[in-house]
Amino acid sequence: MERTELQEYIHAFVVAVLFALFIIAFIAQSFHVQGRSMEPTLVHGQRLLVDKISYRFRSPALGDVVIFRYPTDTRRKFIKRIIGLPGDEIAIRNGMVYHNGQVLAEDYAQGPSLGPYNAPAFGPVRVPDDHYFVLGDNRRHSDDSRYPDVGFIPVEHIVGRALLTYWPLTAVELHRTPTSLR
Repeated sequence: MERTELQEYIHAFVVAVLFALFIIAFIAQSFHVQGRSMEPTLVHGQRLLVDKISYRFRSPALGDVVIFRYPTDTRRKFIKRIIGLPGDEIAIRNGMVYHNGQVLAEDYAQGPSLGPYNAPAFGPVRVPDDHYFVLGDNRRHSDDSRYPDVGFIPVEHIVGRALLTYWPLTAVELHRTPTSLR
């Protein structure tokens, strides 16, 4: 039986849709940055390509910028930087973040680090197994692990890591973990 031209177009369309859905579900996805929480690293309106496959082969690393489902409303997605891995101790004192007792060198962070609601200190807290502690780079304008509505991020809520800013074209950039955190 010979296919008509319309059947060929429908078949090609269905294959393309299935291929796109596979890529979005398992390999990469677009993400739109909203808000100021990741300034100066990422700004409102930028569009990113999110790598969804690498965490199937390795665990998230300290300093990775990750997209995750918001714990109290998993339909929403947030973007923050991983500051604490499972088992790490995190504290904030005198405007600095302490990771396992050592001050983090955070050249990417904007402004001093404070506790929740501008408290002068936070912690120390120990990151539970299979969870991560995340902070926005713009600490004064970030809803992150310092606050009870976010808290520690379960590994299953992590969607992927920021791989590439592709929009606007003037801001195209490959995202890498800061050398100070490797």
